Amino acid sequence: MLASVLRGLAVGLGVFAVTVWFAPASFEAPIWIPVFAFAGAALMGVLGLIAGIVSDKFDQLAAFQNFIIVPATFLSGVFYSVHGLPAFWQAFSHANPFFYMIDGFRYGFFAQSDVSPWLSLLVVTLAVGVASAIALLMLRRGYKLRT
Repeated sequence: MLASVLRGLAVGLGVFAVTVWFAPASFEAPIWIPVFAFAGAALMGVLGLIAGIVSDKFDQLAAFQNFIIVPATFLSGVFYSVHGLPAFWQAFSHANPFFYMIDGFRYGFFAQSDVSPWLSLLVVTLAVGVASAIALLMLRRGYKLRT
């Protein structure tokens, strides 16, 4: 997981370095930016580990990306505020840990968010903990691992 976190942070810094050439960066709450960058990278790394364990073929790994990661990202308010959604979809978005990951990261740059950054940090940390526990359990039991 740590390798995927380091890779994710390196890619994020690379994208940021290119982006600042085109748009000015604002850091309204700068301490939250690395916190959520690390937490988000950790969550994605653990989910990638779980997907790798469960998948038998590369196509199954791509299905995990296409049917779980991408929809969770798009339904998390990354391109819009969830306050504009109907009540059902707002509740659905608030059940998505990606919402809190993106909302906390947004707070770091703009000091604007839909929920408290502390709540976002709690939810993302719990999601990382649960996903890590699942991955460790799968590894401990040798799920789909050759012996």
